[in-house]
Amino acid sequence: MHPLLARRRLALYLGLWVLVGALLAVLLIVLTRLDTWRALIIALPLATAYAFVCLSAWYVSRSSPLSGTGALRIVATAFSAALISSAAWSFLARAWIRVLAERRLVPSLTYETAGLHALFFSLGVLLYLLSLAISYLLVAFEHSREAERRALQVQVLAREAELRLLRTQIDPHFLFNSLHSISALTAADPAGARRMCLLLAEFLRESLALSGEERITLARELNLIDRFLAVERVRFGERLAGEIVTNDGANACLVPPLLLQPIVENAVTHGITHTLEGGTIRVAAARTRGRLTITVENPCDPDRPRRTGTGLGLANVRSRLMTLHGNEAWVNVSESDGLFRVELSLPALSGVPASGNTGSSVEADQKLEVRS
Repeated sequence: MHPLLARRRLALYLGLWVLVGALLAVLLIVLTRLDTWRALIIALPLATAYAFVCLSAWYVSRSSPLSGTGALRIVATAFSAALISSAAWSFLARAWIRVLAERRLVPSLTYETAGLHALFFSLGVLLYLLSLAISYLLVAFEHSREAERRALQVQVLAREAELRLLRTQIDPHFLFNSLHSISALTAADPAGARRMCLLLAEFLRESLALSGEERITLARELNLIDRFLAVERVRFGERLAGEIVTNDGANACLVPPLLLQPIVENAVTHGITHTLEGGTIRVAAARTRGRLTITVENPCDPDRPRRTGTGLGLANVRSRLMTLHGNEAWVNVSESDGLFRVELSLPALSGVPASGNTGSSVEADQKLEVRS
């Protein structure tokens, strides 16, 4: 479809050609001594008619694109189209002036002797070439927008592919550690191993239900963390305690599924495992000034073995946040006085409103204890 055939664009286009008609009327007044009214009834209809003729320049520019077409062919096509269109306009001008003269709306003018033939023909060639140049600019702009759209589409597809790859890394990593834990319990505590298998099945069923979603509310993510800690508590017993502190504003924010699971898993594997008395894994979340901040803290032994795992957890979290939010999200890791702390900060995207939200400016704190 021609880009100028839209209603608003066509009105603007014809408005510009009215100005061309006014210029043509001025030329007629100078050449033929016509008064303004008679010059306008000749010029304005002819300018409007030629406006529609010049719309064909768009199709000429499409048939002979600047890229992939020789310069000689472009010039020959442009001048051929301009000469044909201008000749047709000159013939139309002659017929229109004759009709007006027969109706005594304008004085009888000799078309050739008054120089009108040369005027309409030369002006027609110039106007058509100008229309053709503008059409080439429109084609270039259209190609530029199409290239930008395709580049953006490729970027989105690449980001989705990267996120899918990162998601697929989480489940095998978690299963690898969980199966080792079950294997260790089969001899020492068969009932515990069976209970852990059942809890693990519930956790995997819940996580698989989220596989088709790009983001979930933080409340659902924390529910997964609660289930995960319940699985690990079978192995660690009273050595492992969990605490989740958040508020309604944070609960409704959207996060990638299983974002916190690798961090909490690291807290168990590299924190609780290496401390004799165990401890509490604390997850806290708050929404302030358009940002969501999540912290995961766990006790740790300063003398513990370093990097006993694959190092996948935090790297995966960083990569997912970078892919989704770029430099607007970050992960800070610190260790002090036997406490390991991971802090996540990302834009607070609104999700499903938290239940029980009455619109009060004071957010009600919730504290969830991991069940035995």
